[in-house]
Amino acid sequence: MSEIVTISAEEQKLAEELADELPPALPVLPLKETVVFPASMTPLAIGQERSIALIDDVIAGDRLLALVTVSNDDAEIPGWDDIYTVGTAAIVHKMIRVPDGTLRVLVQGLRRIRIAQHVRDDPYLVAETSELPDRLTESKELEALTRNVQNQFGRVIGLVPYLPEELQVATANVGDPSALCSLVASTIRLKTDEKQKLLELVDVGERLREVSVILNRELEMVELGSKIQSQVQSELEKGQREFFLRQQLKAIQEELGEGDPEQAETNELRGRIGALDLPEEVEKAAVRELGRLERLPSAAAEYGVIRTYLDWIATLPWGVTTTDNLDLSRAREVLDEDHYDLEKVKDRIIEHLAVSKLKHDPSGQILCFVGPPGVGKTSLGQSIARTLERKFVRLSVGGVRDEAEIRGHRRTYIGAMPGTIIRALRDAESMNPVLLIDEIDKMGADFRGDPASAMLEVLDPEQNRTFRDHYLDLPFDLSKVLFICTANTVDTIPPALLDRMDTISLSGYTEEEKLGIAKRYLVPKQIEAHGLTRERLAIPDKALRRVVREYTREAGVRNLERRIADLCRKSARLVAEGHDGKISVSERRVRTWLGPRQFSGEARRRTADAGVATGLAYTAAGGDVLFVEAQAYPGKGRLTITGQLGEVMQESAQAALSWVRSHSDKLGLPDDWFAGHDVHVHVPAGAVPKDGPSAGITMATAIASLVRDTPVAADLGMTGELTLTGQVLPIGGVREKALAAQRAGLRRVLVPRENEADLEELPAETRRDVEFVLVDSIEDVFDVAFNGSRTANAPRALKAAGGVGSMSTTHERNA
Repeated sequence: MSEIVTISAEEQKLAEELADELPPALPVLPLKETVVFPASMTPLAIGQERSIALIDDVIAGDRLLALVTVSNDDAEIPGWDDIYTVGTAAIVHKMIRVPDGTLRVLVQGLRRIRIAQHVRDDPYLVAETSELPDRLTESKELEALTRNVQNQFGRVIGLVPYLPEELQVATANVGDPSALCSLVASTIRLKTDEKQKLLELVDVGERLREVSVILNRELEMVELGSKIQSQVQSELEKGQREFFLRQQLKAIQEELGEGDPEQAETNELRGRIGALDLPEEVEKAAVRELGRLERLPSAAAEYGVIRTYLDWIATLPWGVTTTDNLDLSRAREVLDEDHYDLEKVKDRIIEHLAVSKLKHDPSGQILCFVGPPGVGKTSLGQSIARTLERKFVRLSVGGVRDEAEIRGHRRTYIGAMPGTIIRALRDAESMNPVLLIDEIDKMGADFRGDPASAMLEVLDPEQNRTFRDHYLDLPFDLSKVLFICTANTVDTIPPALLDRMDTISLSGYTEEEKLGIAKRYLVPKQIEAHGLTRERLAIPDKALRRVVREYTREAGVRNLERRIADLCRKSARLVAEGHDGKISVSERRVRTWLGPRQFSGEARRRTADAGVATGLAYTAAGGDVLFVEAQAYPGKGRLTITGQLGEVMQESAQAALSWVRSHSDKLGLPDDWFAGHDVHVHVPAGAVPKDGPSAGITMATAIASLVRDTPVAADLGMTGELTLTGQVLPIGGVREKALAAQRAGLRRVLVPRENEADLEELPAETRRDVEFVLVDSIEDVFDVAFNGSRTANAPRALKAAGGVGSMSTTHERNA
């Protein structure tokens, strides 16, 4: 209610007289979403025909009626089941007929009543009622509750705009607790069910408590609303204050001749962008964004976004290139200066540059250097950049799983920025740098996208002329960039991406190559890095050779460089402690400073017993030597395979056992030997997963060695896939496996005859140190493995064995 409704003294006196003696039966007026309390004045709108008839009869009679709230709001014409049983007896003081046929009446609540019995339904509801008197017990608690409600209601009146201030005076003058509850309940906005609950409470104390809870809730809501309104008002005032201050600052700057800083910033951007040789589409976008920037106030949220976007456009090297040096003789000198040996790789790079010289464009085919760690893939990219006199940028994508890292984020995201490709070109300050994409085989994919798929456009010379970064959303020409990728293996590179690259393989180094690299590059580098000079420290060839043989066994030279660094640190300590003269690192000093040798010829020790064969593995870190062990024990002919072997390798073990069992007569075994024994094949390094088919002949040799009780030749390694018919099929990674055999001290290696062409690619040193025996069948393998003797010994039931062929592991091992 927006105002307090009053009546005359005569009307109030009549109401009090009628309230003392209510008739037993009263007409019932159902009210929707309205609850009338005793001692309260309530205006009502009457529209239904039967309700109008009821009001007409009441006005013509004693003006008394029962006001009951409807409990079922869906009832169009409420019946007895659709109304509450507790209501209020009231008197109609005034009635006005509206031109639309409805009535406006003013009623005053008299007494709380309960419907006792239904009298009639037509033409309107009439019921016998009984009075529900208040249950009031005078106490200090009741007085305290009354004062608390008065105080709370007074605070609500002061905060709520729809309650008139006169209510505060009326509330203070109400001494009856029941009348106070009725006043509060009839003036504040409550839900219908809450008002009905208050009406039905007979105990005045309980009613006061319920009213107090409601007022507390209202106070919290009103105070929270006031707090929010104050904050909004203060923000508006702050914004207006800043606006006036900015206007004053602008006027002061104009008087001083300093101009508008925002305009100066925009003019600076316009000048930077105007000085660039932008493509037409890019220029249109830049001009459009500049126009938007000029129309925006600096306080706008989008101002910083557009400002950063234009700054990125202005910092990119649009049309800026460096002049290429395509002198092939100089290129060869640079490559020879930076890298030892790698003749075939250098020739391939020179050929690429020769084609580029004829085309007058070094870009085009994407080069991909594939090889073990530490063989010089990254440094080759740096040498190419130095040869061409181009800027060099290295981009590592190992472990990248988000496509946005390559293509960038859209400007709608907070903190968005271009992808690594655009950022690399900005850092290079040139559109034709040498961009080295390192570890491209280690990109991943998850719910954020597939970065390898995003690379398809970047590394395609036919598409990257119009590469679109999500942040810039403008075509950027990448065709002038010379892309060089590096990888340890091509197995994890998606085929579609690998098809776009020209793969150049870099194998591991031989002992002589490592020695040459150490003398030419590693030793001088580490001597300088440790503050020494060649006059103070000398590392002879014999000492370096011992380091290579006994302290490193790798395809590259990183561990070799670390060991050389260890020697330099020991020498630097001697010099710092006052050692006079030149320090020469002898073989004995190598043993003393580096400790016991870390690698030795373990093949002879591991294959001393029957049931062990030496296999060769091709891994992402280069070649490796592993062992297959076989053991037999009483059983029923079952095969047990351990060592974390993949499905392909397990099938190779089963095929090897099947061939040996099917040819037991040639091995001199009784027919029932396998029926009484179980065979266990194990590949050590059991924590490392392994897979691949080329361990077939190694497993068959280990099983044959076990059952013949004949050890395999200690200096023999082997690799090849075995079929059930005994044929030996070709395998991959011959060069890496051959180098691993040479490092391990093996003198003979069995290779499938169909891999004969691969042997021509081996270094002369390897072909000199290792004898390669070509085999066609498993019989050929046994002839060599058992020293040419094919006489079967007594079968052996319990003996250990070991070995491995080509396999794939979590340490990048691949067949």
